[in-house]
This record gives sequence, C-alpha cells and structure tokens, in this order.
Amino acid sequence: MVERFFRNLTVNTIREGAFQNVKDLIRTIESHITHHNKNPKPFIWTATATDILEKVKRGRENILNMQSDCRATLAQQDYFVAAGFK
Repeated sequence: MVERFFRNLTVNTIREGAFQNVKDLIRTIESHITHHNKNPKPFIWTATATDILEKVKRGRENILNMQSDCRATLAQQDYFVAAGFK
C-alpha cells in the first residue's frame, strides 16, 4: 500500500509538475497528501499468513538454487582455467 501511494505521488503529481524551487515541490507534495487523506481507506490484508510464508519459502529456495548454479559455473571456469583453456 505504501508503494502504491508513493507511485501515485510520483506519477500523478511530481512528474506532471514543474517546480520553480524546493518550496513549490514541498507545497505540491503536501497538497497531494491532504487530498489523499480526505478519503482514507483502510488497508485490508488479502493474503493469509500461510500464503505469505509459502511465498517467502519459494523465494528462499530460488535464491539458494541461484547461488548453487553460480558456484557450479565458477567451479567449471576454474577447471577450464586449470586445464589450460581460456
């Protein structure tokens, strides 16, 4: 939700504007926040804790597999260098 807020701030407010100085930029950001807060919406979780933990587990497995692949590639490179291939 925080990422979406800052994306909207950036895309809809900052990129669209032309600012003469930092005070103008700050004023525009504060105006965006004031407008955003006029109609606040609560954040509602849609994922269960189990879903989140499973996603973390898959991500960790992917990282470990990438590290293993990198080690294998480096070992092959070391072998070819030691064997005189370049």
